[in-house]
Amino acid sequence: MTFMPHGKQLVAGQWVASDASFQSQPAQGTPHSYSTGSAAQVDAACRAAEEAFWSFGYSSREDRARFLNAIADEIEARAEAITEIGTSETGLPEARLNGERGRTTGQLRLFAAHILKGDYLDRHHDEALPDRQPLPRPDLKLVQRPIGPIAVFGASNFPLAFSTAGGDTASAFAAGCPVVVRGHPAHPGTGEIVAEAISAAVKSCDLHPGVFSFIQGDGYEVGQALVQHPLICAVGFTGSLRGGRALFDLCAQRPVPIPFFGELGSVNPMFLLPAALSGKGEAIAKGWAGSLTMGAGQFCTNPGLVILVDGPDADAFAQAATAALKEVGKQTMLTDGIAAAFRSGSQLVADTTGIRELIGTSCDTREASPYLFETTGEAWLENEQLGEEVFGPLGIIVRVKDEAQMIEIAKSLDGQLTCTLHLEEGDTALARTLMPVLERKAGRVLANGFPTGVEVADAMVHGGPYPASTNFGATSVGTLAIRRFLRPVCYQNLPDALMPES
Repeated sequence: MTFMPHGKQLVAGQWVASDASFQSQPAQGTPHSYSTGSAAQVDAACRAAEEAFWSFGYSSREDRARFLNAIADEIEARAEAITEIGTSETGLPEARLNGERGRTTGQLRLFAAHILKGDYLDRHHDEALPDRQPLPRPDLKLVQRPIGPIAVFGASNFPLAFSTAGGDTASAFAAGCPVVVRGHPAHPGTGEIVAEAISAAVKSCDLHPGVFSFIQGDGYEVGQALVQHPLICAVGFTGSLRGGRALFDLCAQRPVPIPFFGELGSVNPMFLLPAALSGKGEAIAKGWAGSLTMGAGQFCTNPGLVILVDGPDADAFAQAATAALKEVGKQTMLTDGIAAAFRSGSQLVADTTGIRELIGTSCDTREASPYLFETTGEAWLENEQLGEEVFGPLGIIVRVKDEAQMIEIAKSLDGQLTCTLHLEEGDTALARTLMPVLERKAGRVLANGFPTGVEVADAMVHGGPYPASTNFGATSVGTLAIRRFLRPVCYQNLPDALMPES
């Protein structure tokens, strides 16, 4: 099944063109032309979403679950075409795209099952106490309710699971919120075919067409118009710190500010404690090399930083990591822009005082090989820029002089998506000292593993203190993600006939 993109915008069930356009930049194959969304189309999509909310926001959980499962079915019906255009645009291998498609449909079905259980509604009931003294208590009921139309930004590094029908869209639909997606220009054809799948599900479930719209563009105008539109009630975003912060500021500057749920950046530090480093340092080094270079290092959970105590065991770890990384060949990066940012970020690290290069390589156009550097704890603490994410296969080993300096570095870290402890039984005391620090720094704390690979589950947290995300109380992966698009409403003395069905 070959998919030929038409390059139009989907606005409330209608595919429409615009005067402006942009060209895709596929890793392989022929570029295509895509319409650039206009302010008028953004306005029409948001108005349609608001109109759809009056039915979709008050629909039954059963109807929304049916809709989510229908989207998954429609995506699977287009599986071959999605993989074909996805690999062409991104350069990702077929196995990765097929796996990501499975994750995408899996999380749609997970949210369908989740809302049918009803636990997400967080229902509470304080019965009336008319005879209470000195004052009676009214009947009080609380339930979570959908907030309204949501803007979702597709991510560059996950063309399926974090994009058009990704976790933000799935959780918003599950909550009862219409969605307007701003497709990512790195994979416009992939976004378009998934938008077709959602549109087909909207029609088959006989929903208001404003429940979903999809608008493309390769500049900032569409995104700015979307987050500033007065009918948009919240934003889901996965992307760069710079782009996300700009949109976050626009949301805060609106006459009526709205929440911006941005997942922005993280170096995901790993702490190799002494007993673990001594007993299994070489194995950890090999595992780290695989995690660091997975998907050309283009994962937000890429573990770019290792902290360990200096000494012979640190020497052995660095040698093993260097050997493992040298075996990794060049990999295609997602876009020319990401490759250029990787080159400049790597050069910035290389030029930093106190940095020693263990593996120096090159990133030609979109083909990148790993970089590996090492530094001392003192140099790390003196150079804040070393703690900034370089998106790609770049690792830094920080050799601290003692356990006290390891703790000092942990306390100096910015907010992270993940922090990892590699430990053995003899490391328990140091790990206990680090744990209060790490749980303040990260949304997920791991032991003896690697953070790449985020399980979609009830207990998962994919978020963390800023700059890992803009809202430390939220997650963009797992069923708790639905809470971003709900708000609690209290009903006092309302008769059952006026209460929400749920």
